[in-house]
Amino acid sequence: MSTAWIRPSGARPCTLVVCRGCCCGNPRKHPGIDHQWQLERLLAAATGSGGRLAVRTSDCLGPCGQANIVVIQPSSDGRRRGGRSTWIGWAMDDDCTDDILAWVAAGGPGVAEPPATLELQFVRPPSAARVRARR
Repeated sequence: MSTAWIRPSGARPCTLVVCRGCCCGNPRKHPGIDHQWQLERLLAAATGSGGRLAVRTSDCLGPCGQANIVVIQPSSDGRRRGGRSTWIGWAMDDDCTDDILAWVAAGGPGVAEPPATLELQFVRPPSAARVRARR
């Protein structure tokens, strides 16, 4: 008789969900912002993180008046420590991108405190996202 071992799934990394819908990442609505460069920086950080960071893009996430939106989802460890997804608005300049990358490098939600300057850009997720998060 063989025994099947159930292995725990791999630890989920801290994940950045970068909105690239109707307003976010749109050079016509936000001229002078190099949206592609920002995404390339985030992807490069994920590649160099050894699996501790993942980046994905999404269509419109919601609060378009606060574009660009980046959602930072906690790692498995961060979630166990009480971390929840954090929505960042107006995430367009290098300083904001630096703050996001510094926070996730330190562990992200639930593991490390966010930079104070980044906290000023926290936004409330749309009501549909809050309902999904309670499930």
